[in-house]
Amino acid sequence: TPDGPKRKTIYGKVYKEVESALAKARGDAARGLIFDAGNLTVGEWADRWLRDAVADTVRPVTFAKYEQIVRNHIKPSLGRLKLQTLTPAHVRGLYREKLNSGLSPRTVQYVHVTLNKALKQAVADGLVPRNVCEAVKPPRPQKREITPLSPEQARCFLKACQGERLEALFVLAVHTGMRQGELLGLHWEDVDLEAGAIRVHRALAQTKGGPVLAPPKSAKSRRRIKLTGAAVEALKRHRAAQNAERLRLGGRWEDRGLVFPNCAGGFLSPYLLTDGPLKRPLERAGLPFIRFHDLRHSCATILLSRGVHVKLVQELLGHA
Repeated sequence: TPDGPKRKTIYGKVYKEVESALAKARGDAARGLIFDAGNLTVGEWADRWLRDAVADTVRPVTFAKYEQIVRNHIKPSLGRLKLQTLTPAHVRGLYREKLNSGLSPRTVQYVHVTLNKALKQAVADGLVPRNVCEAVKPPRPQKREITPLSPEQARCFLKACQGERLEALFVLAVHTGMRQGELLGLHWEDVDLEAGAIRVHRALAQTKGGPVLAPPKSAKSRRRIKLTGAAVEALKRHRAAQNAERLRLGGRWEDRGLVFPNCAGGFLSPYLLTDGPLKRPLERAGLPFIRFHDLRHSCATILLSRGVHVKLVQELLGHA
């Protein structure tokens, strides 16, 4: 090794197997390829990979997703195995176990992506000779059907939102196509009601430690959005209602300067949007259930159906 001679023991069930493995080890050593993960386990390596190779190199929400997959799926099943003894059969068994437990193919594919990245780094660091994930085919997720609202449905939906505490949130979602995190991370200092414009330069992200404000998804996501007249009016009504809320709560109001806070002024959890605030107006309008993100698709679909140039729609939505 570069640090001097090191003894390595080769094991096998029969002599020829040991002889073959020894020849390969000697050949690798002659080419300067010393793969020595020692007693390092998959779980220990996954933690080290998250700490040294992933943290501070990706968005907080992305790191939180990797960490959650490692903690909930990879470590419980493969964590105690030695990194150097991990085989494609182990990985294939992990995917089958997760599918049998009711995990969706899409989530199992996320597990594959995370494990694949961790093992790719292990190969780059010279700990193992190959990435066993490359020999395993992950399950193919079913494509989720996008259900955007038609122009008429969007009108009915926004009419049903009138009087709701978060009416302005849904108006902006349909009129601007902003992402959920961008809306929940929006501050009043980013809103110019006189000019009728919004500056998008941060988004609310959910991490293991709680909600944090982070840069938007991509460089193109940093943008200035021109508001419609209806959006400006909705925001004016929303600001007046929020001021009344603040006065009513007094010292109990947590003033973060958010446009769309929770009932106490703090960060609004995205998980609470779907069941109540979004579901109620959809039911009143007699519309089928959709995800919050489908409002973004609705904005794009409506604009394109009206002949708006695709480049303008791309810039409005902040697509890369």
